Amino acid sequence: MKQYRPLDLDAVKAFVLAAELQSFTRAANALATSQAAVSVKLQRLETQLGHRLLERTPRQVRLSAEGAVFLDAARELISAHDRAVASFSVETHRLAIGISQHLVGARLPSLLQRLNAHDPKLRIDLRVAGSGELLQALRVDALDAAIVLQNDKQRSGEVLYAEAFRWIGAAHWHPRAREPLPLSTQGESCAVRRDAVRALDAAGIAWIEAFIGQGAACVGAAAAAGLAIAVLAERAAPPNTVDLGARLGLPPLPRRKVVLHSRLRDRRSREALKVVSAAFRDDRRY
Repeated sequence: MKQYRPLDLDAVKAFVLAAELQSFTRAANALATSQAAVSVKLQRLETQLGHRLLERTPRQVRLSAEGAVFLDAARELISAHDRAVASFSVETHRLAIGISQHLVGARLPSLLQRLNAHDPKLRIDLRVAGSGELLQALRVDALDAAIVLQNDKQRSGEVLYAEAFRWIGAAHWHPRAREPLPLSTQGESCAVRRDAVRALDAAGIAWIEAFIGQGAACVGAAAAAGLAIAVLAERAAPPNTVDLGARLGLPPLPRRKVVLHSRLRDRRSREALKVVSAAFRDDRRY
């Protein structure tokens, strides 16, 4: 059996970040180091393991087959290390974070579990609301960070990814002949609703607002119950619902950028926020 030297935790962390962020530059920024330093760490790690973990091109960094196998174990190693370090801290730390109501779905428990594994003594104050409300709370110091949908006027913050929206309904749902498409929405102030009705109007499809609720869970519940079609982010679609867009001949919907705003400066909070950001970026695992 081949004997391995103990792995360099900094190199393993660099690999995880580069894989999740799909960029050496973003991984270097997260680690407060240089891109060259990240590259050297990864080369040494690959040499030690005897496998190429990441495929590099001028425009993209992606996992190799061996890297995909190693990624979960690498995450567990970093998480175990963080828990071990945190076990010597008796101080409970507070992180007040807001998440857009469009982005919170059935996978929220997995995000909270990931945060708890990273820092068991972290007290999470989570607010789910509209993007505008969360940004206002951030401005008055009621929140430490917010993950929101970028609006047409706001260009600040760190773009995490572009969220896809779908026409979500119950799998058994069928339209009634010669009746307008019933929609489940968050009301006229919602930018996602505006995107949806603009697309329907451009396609000449009649629609009616059949249900109005606050938050993706509420809007999705109406869709799951068969009352209407909801325009939801993929991650927020409730169980037992499907994308009915193709079946109903509905127009494609524009993606919206998901943006992180933060005023955190202390290391412990920033590390926890990296876990949250990675979860959102990580191929919809959250």
